[in-house]
Amino acid sequence: MRVFITDDSKLVVERMTDLLKDVSGVEVVGQSGNALEAILSIQETNPDAVILDLQMPGGSGLDVLKAIRQGHPLVQVLICTNYPYQQYRDECMAAGANYFLDKSAEFDKIPTIFRQLIRSSSKRHHAAQ
Repeated sequence: MRVFITDDSKLVVERMTDLLKDVSGVEVVGQSGNALEAILSIQETNPDAVILDLQMPGGSGLDVLKAIRQGHPLVQVLICTNYPYQQYRDECMAAGANYFLDKSAEFDKIPTIFRQLIRSSSKRHHAAQ
């Protein structure tokens, strides 16, 4: 599973990358610190999943999410934010996010989510054969 990380904090990106190294079958294919760069890079790298921060320079994670959904409707989008307010959660889920996590409290759930995604995609792959 090819994963793209979008967060303006280098420390957060490094921590996510470290967490995902322990998940068999996950490859981090790119990262970005601002919204416009993220949209362009996601189009270029064509990942299976995107981890997306909401507050970034150059636009919001919601803008990135909407752009992803227009061109890549099957990409798994995991919002990971320091602003886990219900209004943001509702907007993101309505715009097509698959997951919405509180960065300060649920960060450690990321590897578990990716293990589940890999298991479910391998089951779909075997069922299709």
